[in-house]
Amino acid sequence: MQKTNSGTQLHRGLEERHITLMSLGAAIGVGLFLGSASAIKLAGPGILLGYAFSGLIMFFIMRALGEMAIQKPVAGSFSKYARDYLGPLAGYITGWNYWFLWVVTCMAEITAVGIYMEYWFPDVPRWIWALAALVVMTAVNFLAVKAYGELEFWFALIKIVTIVAMIIVGLGMIVFGIGNGGIATGIHNLWNNGGFFPNGMHGVLMSLQMVMFAYLGIEMIGVTAGEVKNPEKSLSKAIDSVFWRILIFYVGALFVIMSIYPWEEIGTKGSPFVLTFEQIGIPAAAGIINFVVLTAALSSCNSGIFSTGRMLYNLAEHGEASGNFGKLTRTGVPGAAVLASAGALLIGVILNYIVPAKVFTWVTSIATFGAIWTWGVILLSQIRYRKSLNPEDQRQLKYIVPLFPVTSYISLAFLAFVIGLMAYGEETRIAVIVGPLWLGFLIICYFLKGLHKRNNSQAMSGKKLAD
Repeated sequence: MQKTNSGTQLHRGLEERHITLMSLGAAIGVGLFLGSASAIKLAGPGILLGYAFSGLIMFFIMRALGEMAIQKPVAGSFSKYARDYLGPLAGYITGWNYWFLWVVTCMAEITAVGIYMEYWFPDVPRWIWALAALVVMTAVNFLAVKAYGELEFWFALIKIVTIVAMIIVGLGMIVFGIGNGGIATGIHNLWNNGGFFPNGMHGVLMSLQMVMFAYLGIEMIGVTAGEVKNPEKSLSKAIDSVFWRILIFYVGALFVIMSIYPWEEIGTKGSPFVLTFEQIGIPAAAGIINFVVLTAALSSCNSGIFSTGRMLYNLAEHGEASGNFGKLTRTGVPGAAVLASAGALLIGVILNYIVPAKVFTWVTSIATFGAIWTWGVILLSQIRYRKSLNPEDQRQLKYIVPLFPVTSYISLAFLAFVIGLMAYGEETRIAVIVGPLWLGFLIICYFLKGLHKRNNSQAMSGKKLAD
């Protein structure tokens, strides 16, 4: 059943290839093309260890999400699971927090669009391109979900093909000396410039905020769960493949870049992606790569508007946001929710007038705090979910977390450790101030609106019916 206009059910129009590429598209954005340079400055080649270990933690988190999503595929999945297994307040906070973190992330993306467009149009103010990007991506989100998924599939494919090509070309330089007069560059740059850990483990630890920001978006698979055909087959394959592909793209691309170029030079002589392609004689490399990073920013913004719209839709379904956000267009899109998210993003356009150099770090760290809350809630919900099952139901689970519960608790401890590092870091400390203030504001709103009384009343009614 697919009601429209004032209906309540999203269309299941997304194929497995759509959700796989959408999650890749959300995760491969400014975190790789802009954020990785600042992470490398902190950690040097040791950043590879940071991405690899953090990637393993993300694998456990995604398996936890998959365990629940395959059993209960619903839109805005983790806020629904938080509500079911941790309580209504947790679901309310998680839904609004996820909306907030993607709004903040998309502000960084549309700002990046303005920076990238300066390459071709240096005299046009950045805010114009940021506004244009916002308008176009909002319009794209009004397409039927299948058409949206198809467009995002090609968006993501462009940057994935480019990264793969860069890795292949880079390996050609490393092994065969392609573009280097036939002299193999080797991988000595990984340890010749101060060692593999030039700034010690301290540098690796302080880079973890940007590393975790890079993985933000991988959980989008859960948001698409309500619009996926054949959830059991599609979600399990997508979760496993997305993790490995992102790990290969990040670790593989950075391994190649830091093998060819000394780590301390990365970011000082232009994009390493541009330098790599120029090295083998492609004169238009700068323009090509600029187009790719532009589509990367647009793609991530596109995914962000999709995520925030679905999360507002889910909140409206539970009476925790305006009822208008729960209405669908004829094509099955939560139109009012998408427009509300786009309206909040106008703040990002305004910031293009006044944004200083430090704002990128501030915005990404605030988004990382929001992401860590979401990932922590996924783990806690899965732990409670597993405890709610009897032994027979546990044996019949189709998709499980490896080495549960040890891996779930280790993952939670790692997330808490990253928050501690953010509080320690001078530039990222703002996130540990803004994040809790935002969560506190949400809690106050929850009680001022009387949602606690309504939810308690509903719980009592449900208990009487059960009796």
